[in-house]
Amino acid sequence: MAYGVVSLVLAVVPLLGVAAGLALVLVTAPRGAGVGGMLLHALVWLAPATVLGFVVVAVSVLGLVRFLGLFVRVGAHPVQSGAGLAAWATIRLLDEARTWLYPIYAGWFTTVWLRLLGAEIGKDAEASTVLLIPSLVTVGEGSFLADDTLLGGYELGGGWIRVDHTQVGKQAFLGNSGMAAPGRKVPKGGLVAVLSAAPARTRAKKATSWIGSPPAKLRRTEQVGDAALTYDPPTRLRVQRGIVELFRIVAVMVSMLIGVLVAAALLWLASVSWWLAAALGGVVLVAAGYVAAWCSTIPKKLLVGTVKPGEHPLWSSFVWRNELADQFVEVVTAPWFIRWAVGTPLLIVWLRTMGAKIGVGVWCESYWLPEPDLVTLRDGATVERGCVVQTHLFHDRVLSLDEVVIGRGATLCPNSVVLPGATLGRHSTIGPASLVMRGESVPSRTRWIGNPIGPWLETDDGLTTPRGVED
Repeated sequence: MAYGVVSLVLAVVPLLGVAAGLALVLVTAPRGAGVGGMLLHALVWLAPATVLGFVVVAVSVLGLVRFLGLFVRVGAHPVQSGAGLAAWATIRLLDEARTWLYPIYAGWFTTVWLRLLGAEIGKDAEASTVLLIPSLVTVGEGSFLADDTLLGGYELGGGWIRVDHTQVGKQAFLGNSGMAAPGRKVPKGGLVAVLSAAPARTRAKKATSWIGSPPAKLRRTEQVGDAALTYDPPTRLRVQRGIVELFRIVAVMVSMLIGVLVAAALLWLASVSWWLAAALGGVVLVAAGYVAAWCSTIPKKLLVGTVKPGEHPLWSSFVWRNELADQFVEVVTAPWFIRWAVGTPLLIVWLRTMGAKIGVGVWCESYWLPEPDLVTLRDGATVERGCVVQTHLFHDRVLSLDEVVIGRGATLCPNSVVLPGATLGRHSTIGPASLVMRGESVPSRTRWIGNPIGPWLETDDGLTTPRGVED
């Protein structure tokens, strides 16, 4: 029963923000205003209502996480227990918060937000869309947590749920979709690669790098950049970055504006006939999706133009503008267009407007092409759900951009990642949850699987065997 009640409470959180914004509009509305007058009033008050709703959601998330943190305890607990419920609810809430509060993630305010939630975050650390149990996490000074990283969380098994402290050392790097399980550590000055797991504490030696799951040591050359543009920027650059990132709230306002216009259109149709509103409601939503699609294409062209291979340090205008353009994709286009256009030709059309080079007969179920200008999907290629065609890496606080080519008839199976500079040959196949390393060239008409990829063989009993190991 408690799990059910908590689920309902979590579902109410975004509604509180909508209710707060709507209440502000209604309280300030002139008496006797008709539908047209109310629409005009809502548009005038859209900005303050959006900010108020955003703040209400943020405060609600903050209060709930802090409250749940009182019951989170290190150790193994029955799933049906207060400690188990608190750990589960914290992860569920913060997972959803990455959508509700997307503008405060992957920016200068992210580490402030994580500290408010209860995490111990060192000076000048950077964090993107990280997921964690804040009270059990310590992040060292100058560390970097990339997109969709998981710190700690919980482990489930046999009706038990286990949580423990997780640590990221000073100036360490946790790559995209990297994982540090409960009780593990990312070593000081070390690196955990994309889609990889952190080593056990006994193996987490200083400045070591790791790849895969289970993790194996990775040799790499550290990229040395100008400290003033990577780890120790002047005040001038900090202020400039803050100003650019304040404009992220504009994406939220645009999304709310589309919602207001959709509601107004449906109300107008309903005033004529409820049957008319029911018949044309889908047309209204399709029109909203069309507008939302352009609401990311146009900002992308204005803010970054055509993206080319190269390198940009963290404290540079291009990086901030690129992140700002991404806000319109995630906050406006994703909810209003992408989520119903996935797997249709419409998604292909939109990706082309964003700069992707896509041939005929391509099947694409993912919009995670971070810099579409650098992506080529040739005739008949397949990109399945959850895949990331990753055209950038952020090692050592330098954004490195390069092209990715998915060859004719090649297939990228669900939840796989292709790193910059990689090429998949004609009719090649990459198995599920696999990682194609940076600069790799996959031969035509071959099959690969694993993290990192190895030959995908099949044994007599039908089981798949990565890395060519049969027993």
